[in-house]
Amino acid sequence: MSAAAPAVPWQDRVFVIAEAGVNHNGDVALALQLVDAAADAGADAVKFQTFDAAALVAKSAVMADYQKANTGVEESQYAMLKRLELSRDAQDAVRVRAAERGILFFSTAFDPGSVDYLMSLDIPLWKIPSGEITNYPYLCQIAAQARPTIVSTGMATVAEIDDAVRVLLENGLKREQIAILHCNTDYPTQAADVNLRAMPNLGALFGTAFGYSDHTLGETIAVAAVALGARVIEKHFTLDRSLPGPDHKASLEPDELASMVSAIRAVEVALGDGIKRPSVSEARNRPVARKSIVAARAIRAGDVFSADNLAIKRPGTGISPMRWTEVVGRVAPRDFAEDEVISW
Repeated sequence: MSAAAPAVPWQDRVFVIAEAGVNHNGDVALALQLVDAAADAGADAVKFQTFDAAALVAKSAVMADYQKANTGVEESQYAMLKRLELSRDAQDAVRVRAAERGILFFSTAFDPGSVDYLMSLDIPLWKIPSGEITNYPYLCQIAAQARPTIVSTGMATVAEIDDAVRVLLENGLKREQIAILHCNTDYPTQAADVNLRAMPNLGALFGTAFGYSDHTLGETIAVAAVALGARVIEKHFTLDRSLPGPDHKASLEPDELASMVSAIRAVEVALGDGIKRPSVSEARNRPVARKSIVAARAIRAGDVFSADNLAIKRPGTGISPMRWTEVVGRVAPRDFAEDEVISW
């Protein structure tokens, strides 16, 4: 695996993003371990979140219900996010580790200064989180980079997505550079709230690549999304679900992440090209499983083939039973033993 991403990383195969997010809890040592775990799992990319808590959220903003439930505390969003900031030096160390491990590093920026910082790192693609899809100046700033951009659509209406895509296209992006991710922002998302059929519909509506940002428990829904045509899969992961923090409980642990990546690759290969034909591997089974027209009993030369002296049995090395009416009524050109395949 190479750390360099193609121009559009989801073009050649499903682009699997291991979302570290804030599951480092502000600790660079944990962040580096997350990079290692993502690389070991076979993910294409490891993604973090870059923000300045003071620029992201007002000090009076309250926590989301899932954040309260997952952390077991109630405090301001600012207080929670301040603890989850990863310093610039730490992020640079993470970027270096990712390059060493051959996995693509990028991050979601949540404020203008963080966008500028990530620009200085020359990240090859951008991720617009669900909460910023209605942030016009932010969308313009991202679009101006003219790099592949993934857009999460949690909480969004079709009209809001349409507005965001229009802004991106008007400010520097091409449609083929955009991937729209279906998403539900509840952590964890219940299966009944996933509405996975909306995902390919978004691709059809906007003429873009599409995928799924998964906040359900386990790996099943992400793998199902690939079966429905997802080109991008994003999944939160953690070193340990019991760690404190808002996202750990809805995240995969390293062995589960590896299992998900393996399942995605298997489904991706299994999808094939959509043309129905016998595979090379099953061709050898045709003569074993198919049947031929054979002699039901001994037949002498000159006898007339009939339903009484013919049968249909394996193997399928002779005349196909689909030619039954062509055979019945013909004269046997030679003697046939019982069960012998009919031929002439």
